[in-house]
Amino acid sequence: MSSTPGTPNRSSSNAPSVRAPSSKASSKPGSNTGTPRRGTSTPLSLAASDLAGLGLEDSVDEEFLRREAEKYREVPVPTLKQEELIAKVKEDEEKTGKKNISLVVVGHVDAGKSTLMGRLLYDLGEMSEKEKTANERGSLRVGKSSFAFAWGLDALGDERDRGVTIDIATEHFETPHRNVTLLDAPGHRDFIPAMISGAAQADVAMLVVDASPNAFEAGFERGGQTREHAWLVRSLGVKEIIVGVNKMDVVDWDQYRYEDIVAGLKPFLAAAGFAGARTTFLPLAAMKGTNILNDTLPEDADWFKGPSLMEALDRVGVPERPYAAPLRIPISNVFKGQTAIASGVACQGRLASGVVQCGDQVRVVPGDVIASIRTIEVDDDSAPFAVAGQNVTLYLAGVDANQLCIGAVLCPVSYPIRLVSRFQAQILVFDVTTPIITGTAVELFHHSVNVPANITRLVATTDKAGNVVKNNPRVLQKGTTAVVELTLRAATGSSRPAMIPLETAKENKEMGRVLLRRGGETIAAGVVSELL
Repeated sequence: MSSTPGTPNRSSSNAPSVRAPSSKASSKPGSNTGTPRRGTSTPLSLAASDLAGLGLEDSVDEEFLRREAEKYREVPVPTLKQEELIAKVKEDEEKTGKKNISLVVVGHVDAGKSTLMGRLLYDLGEMSEKEKTANERGSLRVGKSSFAFAWGLDALGDERDRGVTIDIATEHFETPHRNVTLLDAPGHRDFIPAMISGAAQADVAMLVVDASPNAFEAGFERGGQTREHAWLVRSLGVKEIIVGVNKMDVVDWDQYRYEDIVAGLKPFLAAAGFAGARTTFLPLAAMKGTNILNDTLPEDADWFKGPSLMEALDRVGVPERPYAAPLRIPISNVFKGQTAIASGVACQGRLASGVVQCGDQVRVVPGDVIASIRTIEVDDDSAPFAVAGQNVTLYLAGVDANQLCIGAVLCPVSYPIRLVSRFQAQILVFDVTTPIITGTAVELFHHSVNVPANITRLVATTDKAGNVVKNNPRVLQKGTTAVVELTLRAATGSSRPAMIPLETAKENKEMGRVLLRRGGETIAAGVVSELL
């Protein structure tokens, strides 16, 4: 028999323990315990009976009641003002024909990612001739003349000294039909956490591979970052990918080399979950700027009839934005800054869902801090509001920088995201060297935060549709889809378990994705199915 919503189900194994009346009949005449006597009951005994039937005695489990209250809490709906803003955004998109997308550029180290994007920005006029000349002189001075365009994005001293991207570089440019936020991610395996942080903010990915002799193979074999980066971006919700086969000038635009690389990547990307219709391959030469801004190719490449990089970017699909869902902004950076527009405590992040306006109050989770939005910057320009899918910088009032942290989430005051230390997730196991068993220690990645955790239970293996194949499996092998229970481990020196803000994928897809890494490799990815 089903229970009334909000009332504990007495037959459920999760029901609270309630102190029941003694099963022994009293030996005293007139006792009210045991089998009730015929006759009129007193109001007091009726009330006691009702309380017992409703499970409202003082021994009801408080944790159960908290979960029930959480289950039935009311999801806020957009206010009239927010509905007007959402309507305005949709109207502007239809009128201008331009939509916002975030593009993450990934690939094996030295594939030419930063050089390619630096060249694109230069050709578009986003990098001045003066800046390009300064970068050429600086890179030549340290014996790295080929890094001139890459220095347009690799601005950190360590990045320039080591010749590799370390942190996410963010730039903005436009195509005829897209406003693009560019996220240039590190390719070196030592900086995978930064790469994951960038990919978690992206709608579209560009995978850059090196066509030089043996270079593609080095990146694509086990241990190379081409495979792992492709798995990661797909696991983080990116459904469309552009593959740039770079340095084609080094192999004299050899058609067979290009087709060999494409033939190697196509089945792998399909297995990773990228549909063929949403996968584009392009031959490129970043240093010379060939096939980037326009499709003018040398005679040696007359065999390619596809689009240029700019044309491919202009055609990418834009996912449906959860404008009407509760506000969720995972923080990817915190700083104290001063610009011509605003100054003070600021944070950066991408709106996973909802709408935010200047003057709004938001709750910072974790923490019990309420802050006010002073200024909003979208693509480095001041804006009165921002909506889901946009990357923003928010200047806040009523909060100190030490009360914010990377990985925290900004939410509506009345509907904060839950903090959890234990949850179930449906995951896909990648190409692991060692099978996953109960107790496996992992590093859990969620947006810009990563915390230690343990797989405390293998709940079930499932098919691709989510149907249970086997309960309580002993191990999880490569390619297995399964439901597992994860428990966060306490931070060093603390006895309390770590807690992170999470939602199930059913509640919010953007806030329900997780990645699992172990020993420097990504072993699984999936979505949160239940908060415990």
